Amino acid sequence: MFSEGKRPVNNRFVIHDPEIVGAPAPPSPSAGDTGLPGLDPALKPVRDPRPMLEHTIAQWGGQQDLWLFGYGSLIWRPDFDFTERRPARVHGWHRALKMWSRVNRGSLQNPGLVFGLLSGGSCRGVVFRVPAAIGLETLGQLWLREMPTGVYDPRWLDCITPDGPVRALAFTLSRRSPNFTGELSEERYRQIFRSATGRYGSSLDYARQTLLELRRHAIHDRALARLLLLAEAELSARTDGGPPPTPLYRSSAPDASPDTAPAAVPHTSQEKP
Repeated sequence: MFSEGKRPVNNRFVIHDPEIVGAPAPPSPSAGDTGLPGLDPALKPVRDPRPMLEHTIAQWGGQQDLWLFGYGSLIWRPDFDFTERRPARVHGWHRALKMWSRVNRGSLQNPGLVFGLLSGGSCRGVVFRVPAAIGLETLGQLWLREMPTGVYDPRWLDCITPDGPVRALAFTLSRRSPNFTGELSEERYRQIFRSATGRYGSSLDYARQTLLELRRHAIHDRALARLLLLAEAELSARTDGGPPPTPLYRSSAPDASPDTAPAAVPHTSQEKP
């Protein structure tokens, strides 16, 4: 069993993130406060996340191993133990940097951006197999991280993998959600990349790390690469005449595998063949 955390505990095969294991217990919540670390008490939940967790647990059943589909930060920072990881594709959904983040990568005053899984097209990512014995604990950890305000719609999706299909839990986003950004201008993306920071770091770092990890899995996201080129151009312009930073991102890559998104929706994840 292994994970992608930051420091070892228990044994040399299991690595946990110190933000999950060994961290001090959060203070008891006051009236009207969720008690979740880093959550602004003024931020009102979209929905109560607890019934959605209970419903997801009931759908899973707890008897079989738990499969989870990662399409953004879960790929490079899962924060949970797993026994197997496979490349996977889902049809009918696509990755898009169109979700406001007021906790993890931004704040109530200065919202950041994270990926959501929107309907339409297809998406390549990674599925993780979690042993049934720790599935309940893993879901609880994921809800603290991904669902503090109940913004996602958890769904069980059919995933195609090299070793056969699996049904995995994914966090999808409705276009009716108040956290769906709609279309953003290039200037708005630049402003967000300049300044938005939350409990897990900045939106820019999130976008950079996601792109690098996608490319490590031979997934080339043209829309994300283009947005990061905008950020690089701004950083270069602010270097006061010094040498520009070495570009890390290119707008195309010939060895990529395709993802598809609705053609009429710009700034969504598309991977070039």
